[in-house]
Amino acid sequence: VTAGGTMLGLALLMSGVLGWASRRFHITEDPRLEQIEKVLPQANCGACGCVGCREFAEAVLKGEVPVEGCPVGGATVADAIAEILGVSVEARSPRWVIVHCGAECAKRLKRTPYYGERTCAAAHLVSGVQGCTYGCLGLGDCERACPFDAIDIINGLAVVDYHKCTGCGKCIAACPRKIIELVSFTADPLMIVACANRDPGREVRAVCRVGCIACGICRKTAPDIFKVTDNLSVIDYRNHPSDDRSRLELAARKCPTKCLVYRGRKAGTAVSRAGALQGEAEQPPA
Repeated sequence: VTAGGTMLGLALLMSGVLGWASRRFHITEDPRLEQIEKVLPQANCGACGCVGCREFAEAVLKGEVPVEGCPVGGATVADAIAEILGVSVEARSPRWVIVHCGAECAKRLKRTPYYGERTCAAAHLVSGVQGCTYGCLGLGDCERACPFDAIDIINGLAVVDYHKCTGCGKCIAACPRKIIELVSFTADPLMIVACANRDPGREVRAVCRVGCIACGICRKTAPDIFKVTDNLSVIDYRNHPSDDRSRLELAARKCPTKCLVYRGRKAGTAVSRAGALQGEAEQPPA
Protein backbone atom coordinates (compact mmCIF):
# COMPACT_ATOMS: atom_id res chain seq x y z
CA VAL A 1 0.00 0.00 0.00
CA THR A 2 2.81 2.34 0.93
CA ALA A 3 4.58 1.69 -2.36
CA GLY A 4 1.36 2.23 -4.30
CA GLY A 5 0.71 5.49 -2.48
CA THR A 6 4.22 6.65 -3.20
CA MET A 7 3.85 5.93 -6.90
CA LEU A 8 0.50 7.70 -6.98
CA GLY A 9 2.02 10.71 -5.28
CA LEU A 10 4.90 10.82 -7.74
CA ALA A 11 2.47 10.54 -10.64
CA LEU A 12 0.41 13.44 -9.34
CA LEU A 13 3.56 15.49 -8.75
CA MET A 14 4.90 14.83 -12.25
CA SER A 15 1.57 15.61 -13.88
CA GLY A 16 1.50 18.88 -11.98
CA VAL A 17 5.03 19.73 -13.11
CA LEU A 18 4.21 18.87 -16.71
CA GLY A 19 1.04 20.93 -16.59
CA TRP A 20 2.93 23.91 -15.20
CA ALA A 21 5.70 23.54 -17.82
CA SER A 22 3.13 23.32 -20.60
CA ARG A 23 1.54 26.59 -19.51
CA ARG A 24 4.88 28.27 -18.73
CA PHE A 25 6.58 27.46 -22.02
CA HIS A 26 3.58 27.41 -24.32
CA ILE A 27 4.23 29.13 -27.65
CA THR A 28 1.19 30.48 -29.45
CA GLU A 29 1.34 29.58 -33.15
CA ASP A 30 0.78 32.41 -35.56
CA PRO A 31 -2.65 31.72 -37.13
CA ARG A 32 -1.32 32.99 -40.44
CA LEU A 33 0.93 29.93 -40.65
CA GLU A 34 -2.02 27.62 -41.25
CA GLN A 35 -3.56 30.12 -43.67
CA ILE A 36 -0.38 30.21 -45.74
CA GLU A 37 -0.12 26.42 -45.69
CA LYS A 38 -3.63 26.14 -47.10
CA VAL A 39 -2.83 28.25 -50.17
CA LEU A 40 0.43 26.44 -50.93
CA PRO A 41 0.31 23.62 -53.51
CA GLN A 42 1.69 21.05 -51.01
CA ALA A 43 4.03 19.66 -53.65
CA ASN A 44 6.87 19.53 -51.09
CA CYS A 45 9.28 19.64 -54.02
CA GLY A 46 11.95 21.76 -52.34
CA ALA A 47 12.20 24.11 -55.33
CA CYS A 48 11.81 27.10 -53.01
CA GLY A 49 14.92 26.10 -51.09
CA CYS A 50 12.98 24.81 -48.09
CA VAL A 51 12.44 21.18 -47.14
CA GLY A 52 8.71 21.35 -47.74
CA CYS A 53 5.67 23.60 -47.86
CA ARG A 54 5.35 23.81 -44.06
CA GLU A 55 8.94 25.01 -43.76
CA PHE A 56 8.37 27.51 -46.56
CA ALA A 57 5.34 28.94 -44.74
CA GLU A 58 7.39 29.33 -41.57
CA ALA A 59 10.22 30.99 -43.50
CA VAL A 60 7.80 33.43 -45.14
CA LEU A 61 6.45 34.49 -41.75
CA LYS A 62 10.01 35.05 -40.51
CA GLY A 63 10.83 37.11 -43.60
CA GLU A 64 13.54 34.65 -44.64
CA VAL A 65 12.08 34.00 -48.09
CA PRO A 66 9.99 36.27 -50.35
CA VAL A 67 6.23 35.77 -50.64
CA GLU A 68 6.73 34.95 -54.32
CA GLY A 69 9.29 32.27 -53.48
CA CYS A 70 7.09 29.30 -54.43
CA PRO A 71 7.81 28.53 -58.10
CA VAL A 72 5.07 25.91 -58.28
CA GLY A 73 2.31 28.21 -57.08
CA GLY A 74 3.51 31.14 -59.14
CA ALA A 75 1.72 34.48 -59.12
CA THR A 76 -1.57 33.04 -57.83
CA VAL A 77 -0.01 31.71 -54.62
CA ALA A 78 2.19 34.78 -54.23
CA ASP A 79 -0.86 37.06 -54.37
CA ALA A 80 -2.71 34.89 -51.85
CA ILE A 81 0.21 34.95 -49.40
CA ALA A 82 0.62 38.69 -49.86
CA GLU A 83 -3.04 39.19 -48.98
CA ILE A 84 -2.67 37.07 -45.83
CA LEU A 85 0.38 39.05 -44.73
CA GLY A 86 -1.03 42.40 -45.81
CA VAL A 87 1.88 43.21 -48.09
CA SER A 88 2.24 43.98 -51.77
CA VAL A 89 4.09 41.83 -54.26
CA GLU A 90 5.74 42.98 -57.46
CA ALA A 91 4.76 41.32 -60.70
CA ARG A 92 7.48 38.97 -61.89
CA SER A 93 8.08 37.19 -65.14
CA PRO A 94 7.67 33.41 -64.95
CA ARG A 95 10.89 31.43 -64.60
CA TRP A 96 11.07 28.34 -66.77
CA VAL A 97 13.87 26.13 -68.00
CA ILE A 98 15.38 26.08 -71.47
CA VAL A 99 17.42 23.30 -73.04
CA HIS A 100 20.50 24.46 -74.91
CA CYS A 101 20.31 21.74 -77.53
CA GLY A 102 18.08 21.45 -80.58
CA ALA A 103 19.53 18.37 -82.25
CA GLU A 104 17.17 15.45 -82.61
CA CYS A 105 18.80 12.09 -83.26
CA ALA A 106 18.78 12.44 -87.04
CA LYS A 107 20.73 15.70 -86.81
CA ARG A 108 23.55 14.30 -84.70
CA LEU A 109 26.61 12.95 -86.47
CA LYS A 110 29.29 10.45 -85.51
CA ARG A 111 27.04 8.52 -83.16
CA THR A 112 27.63 4.93 -82.11
CA PRO A 113 25.20 2.42 -80.56
CA TYR A 114 25.13 2.61 -76.78
CA TYR A 115 24.45 -0.60 -74.85
CA GLY A 116 25.19 0.56 -71.33
CA GLU A 117 22.89 1.67 -68.54
CA ARG A 118 20.05 3.72 -70.02
CA THR A 119 20.76 6.91 -68.14
CA CYS A 120 22.38 10.14 -69.25
CA ALA A 121 24.68 10.03 -66.22
CA ALA A 122 26.11 6.69 -67.36
CA ALA A 123 26.28 7.53 -71.08
CA HIS A 124 28.03 10.81 -70.28
CA LEU A 125 30.99 8.81 -69.01
CA VAL A 126 31.33 6.79 -72.22
CA SER A 127 33.51 8.21 -74.97
CA GLY A 128 32.12 8.21 -78.50
CA VAL A 129 28.41 7.84 -77.74
CA GLN A 130 27.87 10.79 -80.05
CA GLY A 131 30.18 13.22 -81.79
CA CYS A 132 29.01 16.26 -79.83
CA THR A 133 30.24 16.03 -76.27
CA TYR A 134 28.05 18.95 -75.21
CA GLY A 135 24.58 18.03 -76.48
CA CYS A 136 21.56 16.23 -75.08
CA LEU A 137 22.00 12.49 -74.62
CA GLY A 138 18.27 11.85 -74.70
CA LEU A 139 18.10 9.10 -72.10
CA GLY A 140 15.66 10.94 -69.87
CA ASP A 141 17.40 11.75 -66.58
CA CYS A 142 15.75 15.18 -66.67
CA GLU A 143 12.39 13.66 -67.60
CA ARG A 144 12.49 11.31 -64.62
CA ALA A 145 13.65 14.06 -62.26
CA CYS A 146 10.76 16.39 -63.10
CA PRO A 147 8.01 16.04 -60.47
CA PHE A 148 5.49 17.80 -62.73
CA ASP A 149 5.81 15.69 -65.89
CA ALA A 150 6.96 18.78 -67.79
CA ILE A 151 9.71 17.16 -69.87
CA ASP A 152 9.37 14.58 -72.62
CA ILE A 153 12.11 12.90 -74.62
CA ILE A 154 11.07 13.37 -78.25
CA ASN A 155 13.26 12.06 -81.05
CA GLY A 156 16.05 11.70 -78.51
CA LEU A 157 15.81 15.33 -77.36
CA ALA A 158 14.53 16.80 -74.09
CA VAL A 159 11.48 18.95 -74.83
CA VAL A 160 9.87 21.16 -72.17
CA ASP A 161 6.11 21.51 -71.79
CA TYR A 162 5.84 25.11 -70.64
CA HIS A 163 2.25 24.66 -69.54
CA LYS A 164 3.54 22.27 -66.87
CA CYS A 165 7.00 23.65 -66.06
CA THR A 166 7.19 25.39 -62.68
CA GLY A 167 10.86 26.30 -62.77
CA CYS A 168 11.68 24.01 -59.84
CA GLY A 169 15.12 23.25 -61.29
CA LYS A 170 15.14 19.52 -60.58
CA CYS A 171 16.01 18.82 -64.21
CA ILE A 172 19.01 21.16 -64.04
CA ALA A 173 20.57 19.11 -61.28
CA ALA A 174 19.82 15.86 -63.13
CA CYS A 175 21.47 16.81 -66.44
CA PRO A 176 25.13 15.66 -66.58
CA ARG A 177 25.77 17.85 -69.63
CA LYS A 178 24.60 20.99 -67.80
CA ILE A 179 22.69 22.27 -70.82
CA ILE A 180 19.47 23.14 -68.97
CA GLU A 181 19.15 26.69 -67.67
CA LEU A 182 16.51 28.51 -65.62
CA VAL A 183 15.65 31.91 -67.11
CA SER A 184 13.05 34.62 -66.62
CA PHE A 185 10.65 34.64 -69.54
CA THR A 186 10.35 38.39 -69.94
CA ALA A 187 8.69 37.59 -73.26
CA ASP A 188 6.64 34.66 -74.45
CA PRO A 189 7.80 33.23 -76.75
CA LEU A 190 11.45 33.72 -75.81
CA MET A 191 14.28 33.16 -78.28
CA ILE A 192 17.09 30.85 -77.21
CA VAL A 193 20.30 29.49 -78.64
CA ALA A 194 19.59 25.77 -78.92
CA CYS A 195 23.22 24.76 -78.67
CA ALA A 196 25.92 24.47 -76.01
CA ASN A 197 28.89 23.45 -78.18
CA ARG A 198 31.89 25.72 -77.62
CA ASP A 199 34.19 24.07 -80.14
CA PRO A 200 35.29 25.91 -83.32
CA GLY A 201 32.67 26.06 -86.06
CA ARG A 202 34.37 23.54 -88.33
CA GLU A 203 34.37 20.96 -85.53
CA VAL A 204 30.73 21.68 -84.73
CA ARG A 205 29.70 21.07 -88.34
CA ALA A 206 31.41 17.70 -88.22
CA VAL A 207 29.22 16.47 -85.36
CA CYS A 208 25.89 18.32 -85.68
CA ARG A 209 23.67 19.71 -88.42
CA VAL A 210 22.07 22.38 -86.22
CA GLY A 211 24.88 23.46 -83.90
CA CYS A 212 26.06 27.05 -83.49
CA ILE A 213 29.19 27.71 -85.58
CA ALA A 214 29.86 31.17 -84.11
CA CYS A 215 29.54 32.84 -87.51
CA GLY A 216 28.47 36.10 -85.86
CA ILE A 217 25.54 36.83 -88.19
CA CYS A 218 23.16 37.17 -85.25
CA ARG A 219 25.52 39.59 -83.52
CA LYS A 220 25.72 41.74 -86.66
CA THR A 221 21.94 41.75 -86.94
CA ALA A 222 21.26 42.71 -83.30
CA PRO A 223 24.52 43.53 -81.47
CA ASP A 224 22.72 44.60 -78.30
CA ILE A 225 20.97 41.23 -78.02
CA PHE A 226 23.52 38.70 -79.28
CA LYS A 227 27.13 38.17 -78.26
CA VAL A 228 29.56 35.49 -79.36
CA THR A 229 31.58 34.11 -76.46
CA ASP A 230 33.84 31.05 -76.58
CA ASN A 231 32.63 30.07 -80.05
CA LEU A 232 28.98 30.22 -79.01
CA SER A 233 26.20 32.74 -79.54
CA VAL A 234 24.75 34.03 -76.27
CA ILE A 235 21.58 36.09 -75.80
CA ASP A 236 21.52 39.02 -73.39
CA TYR A 237 18.02 38.58 -72.00
CA ARG A 238 18.08 42.03 -70.45
CA ASN A 239 17.72 43.36 -73.99
CA HIS A 240 15.37 40.70 -75.34
CA PRO A 241 12.37 42.60 -76.79
CA SER A 242 8.95 41.76 -75.42
CA ASP A 243 6.93 43.08 -78.34
CA ASP A 244 8.78 43.96 -81.57
CA ARG A 245 10.63 40.77 -82.45
CA SER A 246 11.54 41.75 -86.00
CA ARG A 247 15.29 41.78 -85.37
CA LEU A 248 15.16 38.46 -83.55
CA GLU A 249 13.29 36.87 -86.42
CA LEU A 250 15.68 38.37 -88.96
CA ALA A 251 18.62 36.89 -87.05
CA ALA A 252 16.86 33.52 -86.92
CA ARG A 253 16.23 33.56 -90.67
CA LYS A 254 19.85 34.45 -91.40
CA CYS A 255 21.28 31.82 -89.03
CA PRO A 256 22.89 29.20 -91.31
CA THR A 257 22.31 26.30 -88.92
CA LYS A 258 18.92 27.42 -87.58
CA CYS A 259 19.96 27.13 -83.94
CA LEU A 260 17.99 30.24 -82.93
CA VAL A 261 14.54 29.06 -81.88
CA TYR A 262 11.60 30.21 -79.79
CA ARG A 263 10.56 28.57 -76.54
CA GLY A 264 7.63 29.19 -74.22
CA ARG A 265 3.90 28.59 -73.98
CA LYS A 266 3.26 30.54 -77.16
CA ALA A 267 6.10 29.02 -79.15
CA GLY A 268 4.28 25.83 -80.11
CA THR A 269 6.03 22.64 -81.11
CA ALA A 270 6.80 21.08 -84.45
CA VAL A 271 8.34 17.80 -83.36
CA SER A 272 6.85 14.33 -83.41
CA ARG A 273 7.05 11.86 -80.56
CA ALA A 274 9.51 9.01 -80.72
CA GLY A 275 11.67 6.97 -78.38
CA ALA A 276 14.92 8.17 -76.87
CA LEU A 277 17.97 7.65 -79.06
CA GLN A 278 15.77 6.65 -81.98
CA GLY A 279 17.36 4.16 -84.32
CA GLU A 280 19.66 2.58 -81.76
CA ALA A 281 19.26 -0.97 -80.59
CA GLU A 282 18.00 -1.27 -77.03
CA GLN A 283 19.97 -4.50 -76.65
CA PRO A 284 23.23 -5.60 -78.28
CA PRO A 285 22.78 -7.88 -81.30
CA ALA A 286 22.94 -11.57 -80.56
